[in-house]
Amino acid sequence: MYYLSTRNNELRMHSMDAIKQGISQEGGLFVPETIPKLSNRDFLELADKDYRSRAFKVLSSYLRDYSTEDLNRIIYAAYGKDNFDCPEIAPVKKLDDSLFIQELWHGPTYAFKDMALQILPYLMTYAVAKTGEDKEIVILVATSGDTGKAALEGFRDVNGTQIIVFYPNEGVSPIQKLQMVTQEGKNVHVAAVKGNFDDTQTGVKSIFTDGRFSKLLEDRGKRFSSANSINWGRLVPQIVYYVSAYTDLLKSNDLDPGEKFNIVVPTGNFGNILAAYYAKNMGVPIDKLICASNRNNILTDFIKTGVYDTRRDFYKTISPSMDILISSNLERLLFELCDRQDHQLRIWMGELNETGRYKLDGESLKMLQSILWGGSADEEQTLKAIRDTYRQYNYIIDPHTAVGKWVYDEYREETRDTKKAILVSTASPFKFPGDVLKAIKGMEYIQGKDDFQVLEALASVSGTKIPPGLSELENKPVLHQTTLAAGNMRQAIINFLELDG
Repeated sequence: MYYLSTRNNELRMHSMDAIKQGISQEGGLFVPETIPKLSNRDFLELADKDYRSRAFKVLSSYLRDYSTEDLNRIIYAAYGKDNFDCPEIAPVKKLDDSLFIQELWHGPTYAFKDMALQILPYLMTYAVAKTGEDKEIVILVATSGDTGKAALEGFRDVNGTQIIVFYPNEGVSPIQKLQMVTQEGKNVHVAAVKGNFDDTQTGVKSIFTDGRFSKLLEDRGKRFSSANSINWGRLVPQIVYYVSAYTDLLKSNDLDPGEKFNIVVPTGNFGNILAAYYAKNMGVPIDKLICASNRNNILTDFIKTGVYDTRRDFYKTISPSMDILISSNLERLLFELCDRQDHQLRIWMGELNETGRYKLDGESLKMLQSILWGGSADEEQTLKAIRDTYRQYNYIIDPHTAVGKWVYDEYREETRDTKKAILVSTASPFKFPGDVLKAIKGMEYIQGKDDFQVLEALASVSGTKIPPGLSELENKPVLHQTTLAAGNMRQAIINFLELDG
């Protein structure tokens, strides 16, 4: 299978080259030339398989230049018992007869990004070895919270790589920040950027498309790649867990073969819900993709109006991984909406770059609305969703999942659609203990407590243990203290990689 760029559909490359490169030279994102299909028989067979077998079925259909033996080895290394704390990897929990939650946070950093970032280093280093690449790969990451730690953990001490993570200085939770600034590893570099995530992400994208800077790296035996979901190697593993969720419900007889159901995804950068779109097009009988946003509801407005307008206030919320106004992965969906006409995509992206907005034509908007339904939740609604879910189901969710729960309830109320739904839970509630406890017990319950006392209080309330990777943060030294303006990100890379030496 070949991959082409959203901004140059005449380009063709194999999956190894697309994963190794991360982003196309002209700024486009790589997409598969065709979307492979799975049959009802395939799904029924997968219902009796474990997560690794399901991953092999999906990944082997997209990554056809990876050998069967090596892909199996990669999958078993990434999704082993040492990396995930439950054998199901991405278990599905039943809240009631119509609502199920898929927990995507059983990996080493307790967020859904582990589902892809535990396997991406294997996919990338394999591609480097098999294609004869002789340059050191520099992984460049912009994070709104969870991707950074998951990428650092995945690429830590991986031979032939350096990883540089930029995060918005005031745009992540205290736990997320601690996870990054205490990260160990001889090849890891972390810096805080003054500004929000969009400032950080825009800075990284501009570096990727800076030919002169790339040439500087090449002259020093290095080349950039990405661990953000703009890299197809980050996105394709996310398709697996939607296939897995469906086959889990087939196995439990909660869904009949071919029975349509909805997927609810709290999203900011659009990669997680885009993976569900690919699963739908592979044959998973997903009806509606319910796109849940927080107060930064640009995606909600876009789905309702067809106008994507970044010229609006940016809000810092209690669901920081969704505090995003420029959703990079939306470009892949736009490419499908305009029938893969790269010239139209270039027009829209050019308008976004020049004016901060673009508008879909009527046919594209109609197609968008046939696929997606958008809703949003503000801070109080998010807290209420946490509180109500706990009281109704004795189940604790984090603020991002709570945004999804609020929007799911809103969707049911507005549309009267009673199909079963799977809400993807994107992070452990222990990553945001203060807001979770505030929702469940009230503000007075956390007053006077530091971050680690709040973790202990949440453990007591929930009757569960604090994940070891979070409880250990209290005693870890801070190893990364760089803070810089967005305009100084290039110089930071030069310093980290010692390019001026």
